[in-house]
Amino acid sequence: MAPAVRASEWTAPGHWKSIDFISDLHLGPETPRTFEAWRQHLEHSPADCIVMLGDWFEVWVGDDLRDQGVAAQCVETLARVSKVKTVAFMAGNRDFLIGADMLAACGLRGLDDPTVMDAFGERLLLTHGDALCLSDVAYQKFRLMVRNPAWQQQALSLPQAERIRIGAQMRTQSETNQNGRSAPADWADVDFPAAMQWMEAARAPTMVHGHTHRPGTETMAPGYVRHVLSDWDLDHAPYRAEVLRWSAAGLHRVAPATGP
Repeated sequence: MAPAVRASEWTAPGHWKSIDFISDLHLGPETPRTFEAWRQHLEHSPADCIVMLGDWFEVWVGDDLRDQGVAAQCVETLARVSKVKTVAFMAGNRDFLIGADMLAACGLRGLDDPTVMDAFGERLLLTHGDALCLSDVAYQKFRLMVRNPAWQQQALSLPQAERIRIGAQMRTQSETNQNGRSAPADWADVDFPAAMQWMEAARAPTMVHGHTHRPGTETMAPGYVRHVLSDWDLDHAPYRAEVLRWSAAGLHRVAPATGP
């Protein structure tokens, strides 16, 4: 069973009409089309708020690199967009080292994992999802290590070049592990009893998460529903990108917004 956690609470302003959820963009130098689709959606979505539930970047090894490459483009985009709408971010398993400097540069609201969002008379439990994939025992041990503040402080004290090397090494290892499984359907999934324990404690019968790259809506048990977000990749077939939009009418999947 996943360790018990106390979810943070976030109540949306009453005037908001809609909220977009996205995750698993895995942005990097190899995904220029995905970056452009993300930028277009941020700039043209009608939503009052856009929530990114982790794995915004393919790899992140420190906020001091935010002025380079794709990261710099993201900062420039978000610095503009966050002046006219709320954009929130929850760390995933690829970008857990994003810190206060990056959030401030982008104008992002940082979210704890998990967080309950209260809007439109409903409560959603938001999580990246990796903490609930309990069958992947090796990953859970790794996650416990790298989410330790002492480990993170030590890692961030290394020279940039060393952090970049380690990040590339970790990415290669992750790809090797994934290639050993035929498809996302073979990857670890959220543990339902643990997820429902979180939902009961948070008084939120609906969960939204990413991480597993298996988009869909599923009844976990009577009265408990999860909405799994799509990953984004418009640079490598099969192409995919999807937004889960929340409004008073409920939760609906829509295509990313584009410019005029």
